[in-house]
Amino acid sequence: MHKSIPLLIGSFLVLFAMCQTDRNKTALQGNKTEQDSTKITVDDVERGIRANIETMTQEGGGYFNFKNDTLDLSLKLVRVHTEYLSVLGSNEFFACVDLATKNGDVYDMDFFLKGIPGDMQVTRTDLHKLNGKPYYTWKQGKDKIWITVPVKNATNDLLGVVEGKDQFTFNYEVQLPEITGPAKIWIPIAQSDQFQTIETTSLKAPGKQEVIHENEYGNSILYLQLLPEHSGKKITIRYRVERKEKAAYAEKDTNLQKYLEASTLLPVGGRFSTIAEEVIWKKQANSPLTKARALYDYIIDNMRYAKQGVYGTGDANYACDARTGNCTEFHSFFISLSRSAGIPARFAVGAAIPSERNEGKVNGYHCWAEFYAEGKWWPIDISEGNKYTALATYYFGHHPANRIEFTRGRDLAPNPAPQSGPINFFAYPVLEIEGKPSTVKTIFSFKRTSPDS
Repeated sequence: MHKSIPLLIGSFLVLFAMCQTDRNKTALQGNKTEQDSTKITVDDVERGIRANIETMTQEGGGYFNFKNDTLDLSLKLVRVHTEYLSVLGSNEFFACVDLATKNGDVYDMDFFLKGIPGDMQVTRTDLHKLNGKPYYTWKQGKDKIWITVPVKNATNDLLGVVEGKDQFTFNYEVQLPEITGPAKIWIPIAQSDQFQTIETTSLKAPGKQEVIHENEYGNSILYLQLLPEHSGKKITIRYRVERKEKAAYAEKDTNLQKYLEASTLLPVGGRFSTIAEEVIWKKQANSPLTKARALYDYIIDNMRYAKQGVYGTGDANYACDARTGNCTEFHSFFISLSRSAGIPARFAVGAAIPSERNEGKVNGYHCWAEFYAEGKWWPIDISEGNKYTALATYYFGHHPANRIEFTRGRDLAPNPAPQSGPINFFAYPVLEIEGKPSTVKTIFSFKRTSPDS
């Protein structure tokens, strides 16, 4: 599949230098070439590639089918990279396209086309990357001919990703402050699901305790009633965790309607509808999958990860105004845009386990989102995709194995509930002393284990 290709050198030198830098944000959108008195633009190329994919998808029964010596893939269009469209000359064109499998694996494919506007044919397709990891890069030889060079042992480990499976113990430790009167505390309890197996190996806590449930999203909660003599005591929960890498998945009995509705800090409609409609229109997105990718890219391109201002509340209006924040702002903004576009989306929170070391402290909570398309939930992590551009494709459709999930949903209302009202999102404990909210010190730590530990 990887053969030498004679190409017109001028524009291709720029093109492939950019393609092998993992999607840096330099654009080629203004590139135009005069050929045989016919002006051909990147817009012509984009229309040509979309028309070819649409035709082949119709012929494939709703899927773009790709085969080579080792793979037989049924794919759905996710995105045409408008920043990597190029007119090569002599009626030859190039496009980078993302297509996804039913399970959420995203293939970056290199398409070569030939023809004239309105009549372009795909002459060759190569699989360039899988979930952001390249199969090959491009190199120009002494004879000025570009060739593909295989990339061996490409890995995402150094960017925080553990693929496949991970195993670790996880410690959730709470240091109680001075308690001046009757107090109550609510602490999230991690649960097993199809991607994580959770075993609570120890739970030490003072006061009267019980496990209660939040019914809307199915979360479990440790509920304690405390007294002044419990001041300064520690609450510790120790888990043994086996976690699998998460990709697009089906889920039984999903009530999609509730994931289209507004909540306190996740408004739907208004300016979020206006933004979503404009983004989707500009990207020519016409399916839930391509629309979600357009919104995902919009947030990556227009927000900056920064822990400044009123960050960490998950307020979509603040995110829309400030265009900065941490993971809560990134995913809240996406959820409001997605729901406003008619795409169900939901929120979850837990902790990301470091990949570069095997034990120690964990730097606080981390949150993420999922959207619904093609009959499945697609996991995304926009803030990580924003921080690590090389993994932007991976995080559209995947969550790595080195995570633990605590809870799902927003505006949680357990019974009994805090006097302060529904819980915005639930990673850290909620403590009320004499009915008033109080801060509490929380420390996460972990130790990676072997299968036999």
